[in-house]
Amino acid sequence: MKYRHLGNTGIQVSELSFGSWVTFHNQAGVDSAVGMMSAAYDAGVNFFDNAEVYAGGKSEEVMGEALKKLNWRRGSYLVSTKFFWGLNDGVNEKNTLNRKRLIEGINGSLKRFQLDYVDLIYCHRPDKNTPIEETVWAMHNIIEWGKALYWGTSEWSASEIIEAIQIAERHHLHKPVVEQPQYNMFERGRLEGDYVRLYNEYKYGTTIWSPLASGLLSGKYNKGIPQDSRGSLKGYEWMKNMLTNEKKLAMVAGLEPIANDLGCTLSQLALAWCLKNPFVSTVITGASRVEQVHENMKAADVVDKITPEIMEKIDVIFEVKKAEEEE
Repeated sequence: MKYRHLGNTGIQVSELSFGSWVTFHNQAGVDSAVGMMSAAYDAGVNFFDNAEVYAGGKSEEVMGEALKKLNWRRGSYLVSTKFFWGLNDGVNEKNTLNRKRLIEGINGSLKRFQLDYVDLIYCHRPDKNTPIEETVWAMHNIIEWGKALYWGTSEWSASEIIEAIQIAERHHLHKPVVEQPQYNMFERGRLEGDYVRLYNEYKYGTTIWSPLASGLLSGKYNKGIPQDSRGSLKGYEWMKNMLTNEKKLAMVAGLEPIANDLGCTLSQLALAWCLKNPFVSTVITGASRVEQVHENMKAADVVDKITPEIMEKIDVIFEVKKAEEEE
């Protein structure tokens, strides 16, 4: 396993990390979580991603119980969580990054994790109704109190992130250091376009989610939606249109000869492709079985096999237009 700095910080994260979205509580209980997290940790993973809203707080509880059973040295791993949607419907408790919600959010998460602190907290989405300055101060205070060590953003626009950084610099506060955007062969625009200024001027990090496009790039949906997949879960019906999109499935099928030539699976190819981007700090992988963790971890061995020629072939399959073609 290789490690990359988390943006412009001294902390390093494994290039492949492990996340709990969809799976923990919904598909995996504590014992399964222990098995998967252990497999990831043994492969060199040191970053475990979560969020307050995942399974209505239950995902944090499962991960917390798993960490308690695993009893790893606390300095050997990183844990993250995120705030925005909240767990209740009160007027100040949902879809907000106000000071009250963020402070109550971190206190609730730490109880569910059974931890004294988490390493990284994110503003899970931008809040158009709360001044960014209020949010920046709250995140700074949470770090000053030792309840978190770093903070970042998720799916914020480049302009919103820059505003937050400039506010923090002006008041000598802890700045956001990392963005968690969606990034995969289908979703490239923000990370490869809007955020370029963030890398060049601020050395902002990225912990990318959905590298397999909710499993679409694994090829398991090429013949329909399997009964044991996330596409069949109650509450995730919104995924079905994407997972059955004929054009996207044809693109995935077009990757099969490339994967075969490289001697890897489609999942490994898709994960390795993400790692080819030097602005990616870590690729968050997901799994519902230990076998999937083992498969995903082998993606690290594929990265160096992906040549510029292979990258161009993939761009052709996904109909990516070069800048010179657009002029």
